[in-house]
Formats: sequence, structure tokens, C-alpha cells
Amino acid sequence: MGGAGGRGGGGSGALLHALALAPARRLAVEWSATPFHALALSGGRPRGLAARAPALRPADPARGERLIAGDWRFAGEALSLGPGADPWNRPAPSRAFAAWQHGFTWIADLVAAGPAGVAEALRLSLAWRRLFARWNAFAWEGEVLRRRAVSLAVAAPALLAAASDAEGAAILADLSRQARQLLAIGDDAGHAAERAAAAAIAAGVLAGPGPARLRERALRRLERRLPQAVLADGGHASRSPEAALELLFDLLTLDEVLSQLGRPPPAEVSRAIDRLSAAVRFFSLADGRLAAAQGGGEASHARILAALAHDDEARGVPPALRESGYQRLDAGALQVFADAGAPAQGPWSTAACAQPGAIEVLAGGQRLISGPGWSPAFGPGGAARCSEAAAGVTLDDASPGAPLQGLSAWSLGARLAGAGWRVTPRRSEGDGVALLEISHDAWMDRLGVRAERRLYVDGAAGELRGEDRFMPTKALKGDRRRFVLYAIRFPLCADVRASIAMDGKSVLIRHGHDPGWWLRTDAAEISLGSASRWTDGEPRGVEVVILSGLFRLEAGGRVRWKLGRA
Repeated sequence: MGGAGGRGGGGSGALLHALALAPARRLAVEWSATPFHALALSGGRPRGLAARAPALRPADPARGERLIAGDWRFAGEALSLGPGADPWNRPAPSRAFAAWQHGFTWIADLVAAGPAGVAEALRLSLAWRRLFARWNAFAWEGEVLRRRAVSLAVAAPALLAAASDAEGAAILADLSRQARQLLAIGDDAGHAAERAAAAAIAAGVLAGPGPARLRERALRRLERRLPQAVLADGGHASRSPEAALELLFDLLTLDEVLSQLGRPPPAEVSRAIDRLSAAVRFFSLADGRLAAAQGGGEASHARILAALAHDDEARGVPPALRESGYQRLDAGALQVFADAGAPAQGPWSTAACAQPGAIEVLAGGQRLISGPGWSPAFGPGGAARCSEAAAGVTLDDASPGAPLQGLSAWSLGARLAGAGWRVTPRRSEGDGVALLEISHDAWMDRLGVRAERRLYVDGAAGELRGEDRFMPTKALKGDRRRFVLYAIRFPLCADVRASIAMDGKSVLIRHGHDPGWWLRTDAAEISLGSASRWTDGEPRGVEVVILSGLFRLEAGGRVRWKLGRA
């Protein structure tokens, strides 16, 4: 893959910003490791449980049974230990695997497995605290800590029922300290709302004046940060559909905890729940799963149903979330989900993707064409966040943006650099047809070219017609290239297969025994490649249809393609 092009905080600008912030971050790390910080976290010990946080996220008892047997599996990696082993005193297969372990989201699966699972959950929790009860730069990192605090708050009643008085007191004291650390991390914009919600949940389930004061402090911060995290149309400021779903789960959990305490929820919490619920309905596609875009994986149908179980009103789904930058085209058996916005910027961009105009295509309720389905929980992403991984266009063999690396990433997080482009969507529709045009300048700085993608869905004809245009708008000084390489990729979903016809201008795309769909094009060349796509939390190999060729830089170019029923 070539280097990143574009504007918006890449290169030297990000490095200078990182150098400016690095001393403060180093000082914060050193302070957190001191006994004084540990003392600051230990105030106001809880006096038991004041409320029970509901287990809203679906659990898997079968996975709990495997954990009882010492079989740890996550994101295509495994750690086989055997029953009764200690997973905390040995290396994990990867950093992402370790983050999942320390995030404790698996504890719900153990609790769902019955008394033996609860006993194992208690054993693992006590074993963890023997090594990691004191602050640790990895185990107490913001996102890992947030997940663990919510997971332990939900599992606390089951753990305490199986624990001795001393063990129960230690678990609750740990939960209180973790809630305090969530608020001590800082009030920066990126994911501050999620941390505040987690702190409010953890403090809310604890009894005593200390936890009550901590809960109110967390709620005040949540009220300040929620309007920044949740857009007016319900999308998340990071533009990740999955981030919207997960924040909705946390706010619903918090709402129930506050209800048990007799404490009305802040108005911003109720408003955010309504908005996020509407957005999750929009992001739920015809196969029942979540749209996979901008660092969000395709959450399962069961997970979406659980998040929307509180909303019993039948409501329609809008054709677009304009502020969030997404469009849906629904016509007949075809459904197209299009990324029609610019990537998130600054602290919101730590999972953002440089994939302008990327699409997902569903036919007859089956997802045929999609992106990588990557989520930050699966690891750093890297190439999965660049244009080559999406169902979109790449010019000059280079992504228009890429994640920060090295010192910049350590200081600022894995923000997306070079992706501050402008996107303009235009939409029109009639009876059973819809037209969407997405114009953007992602390659302007690199090539002086403006790109446009036109998508036309005809429900009656059962066709999706696409056109990608590359229009030169300015000559770049010193650039003597006459031709530019284009590649239009269509990554297929798992279990979807493709075969190129003898004419070399069309591809048959099929799922199972379905007659399939023909993808036809006037591109210079059509070929098949391979990629990896995350499906049900596991990486799977998939095929990629690639339309490629050259266009003259001073004249621009155009490629047309059409997807129709075989």
C-alpha cells in the first residue's frame, strides 16, 4: 500500500502535537503509579450493593462452559489452559487478546453458565485482583477499564452471592476504585462520555455516601459530554455504528440503575437514549445485523434486539442520517448502505477509516458486498482502516489517510491522519428508484483530482448502477505524471463466491445455491483478489472483485458498473 495523502492533521502536524502532549502524558503515567494516587482512589469505601445493574448485553452459556474448561478464545486466537488454571500469570497471544481478558466482558458468559460458571468467575476475579488491583498502565487503560467496570457492576450480585464477606468487600472496593480512576483519566472529548457512564454505573450499584458522591460527579460529567458524543440524528461522534450501539447499552443500564435508586436520570441521558435508539434502527440492515463502517463491526441480530427491547413503538427508518454522514438506498430486493461523510477528526478518529464513498450491498436480505468489519477490539486495524479494505475507490495505489504510528500514536492515540477532506452528498428518489451522488476531494492534495460516486438503485429492474468519476481540478506543481492507476474494489462477504465470465467484463457473484448477481463493467480490467473480513468476531478469508485501469490525469476518467440479478 502506498503512503497516505490528503490533509487534516497528518505528518509533521500530528508529530508536533504529540511532542507537545507527551510530557504531560508521561507525568500522568508516573503519578498513577505512586502510592499517593492509590490513596486518592481508595476513599469512601462501599457498604454493599445499592442497586443491580441489568445484564442487557446477550451472554453465551456455551462460551462460559468453554471458559470453565480453561479454553479462552477471542478474535481468531486461543489460549488453552485447562480447568482451574491462572490466565493472569502468562502471556496472552496478542495485545488485543489481553485487552479482552482484562476487559472482563467474558464474565457475563460465565454467569450465564450457572453455578459452576459463577464459581469460576469469582475465582478468576480474585486471581486478577491479586496481580492487578493496583494501577497498571495496561490493565487500567481507559477502554479496558471502562469495559471491566461495567462488566463487574453487572456481575456483582452473582459474585457476592458466592463470595465470603471478605472477598465480597474486596470486590466492591475494587469496583469503587476503578470508577474513581475512570474519572481521573481526564475529561478530554474522545470517549469521555463512555467513561463517565461506566463510572456512574459502577458507583451507582454501590451503597454508601462515598459511592453516592462519586455517582453524582460522574453524572455531571456525563451531562457535559453526552451532547458532544451523540449527534442530533443519533449517530456517534466517531461515526462508528457499533460505538452508538455500545453507548446505548451503557445508558440503558445506567437508566435502570438510577430508577432502582429513585434518582431521575439527567435529561441529557434520556435524550441520548432516544436519539441513539433511532440511529441503531437506521444502522440495522436487511440481514438483521449492524452496518459495518468507520471502525464498527457488524453486531449480531440478537445484540441489536437486546438494545432495542426497551423501544416498543413502531417507527419508520429515515433514508439518511445526514449529520452522521450515512445514506441508505432501499429498493426492491436491493439495499445499499453508503458512507457519505468525512471521517471523524481529532480524538474521535482513533477508529476512523479513510474510505470515502464506501458501500455495503445487500440482496434479498443477504449481505453480498461489505468492508472489513473491523472493530478496535480486534486490534490496531492498520490496513483495515485504509481505502483498499473497503468497497470503494483507491487512486494511485495510495489510501487518502492512514492511522498515526509511533510516538504520535502513543501520545494521541491511533488517530486517522490526512483525512480532513470534504464530502458532498446529493440525493433524489422516485417510485421504487433512488439516486445518490457522493462527491469528495480526498485525493485533491495528492493528485489534484475530485472524485464522484453515483449510485442508482432501481427496485423494479432489480439493479444497482454505479459510476465512479475522477475529475481534474488543479495541476500540481512538479507532478509530471500523465496517467493514474485506479482500483475499484468490491470485497465480498464470507460464503459469497465470485467467478469471472469468459468475456472478461462481468463477474457472477453467488451465495450458496442462489442464482446470483452479475456485476458488469466497462473498466479496463477485472480480476479477483483476496482479503480478510471479520465475521462473528472471527477473521475469515473473502474474495474481492477488483476493477482496475488507468486514466489520463489531465482528462480525468470514468468507470461504470452494474449489479443485476442473474
